[in-house]
Amino acid sequence: MPVMDGYQTTRAIRSLDRPDAKTIPILAMTANAFYEDAQKCLAAGMNAHLAKPLQIKKVKQTIAEWVKNNRTAKKDA
Repeated sequence: MPVMDGYQTTRAIRSLDRPDAKTIPILAMTANAFYEDAQKCLAAGMNAHLAKPLQIKKVKQTIAEWVKNNRTAKKDA
């Protein structure tokens, strides 16, 4: 990304004064595939880390799990 990297962008989104800024899903899709890379993504506020080359089954599974968990959390609120 030309101006900000994904970590900076995630932090900027999470700090917005909007009700959805804390809950909108942000998934890292990156060639940085080490454990430390995934931890850095999560620490920045991303919901998941997917390493390239992407496996579409894993992408769909991750999105489905996030949607399911988010719906459950909203029902419990």
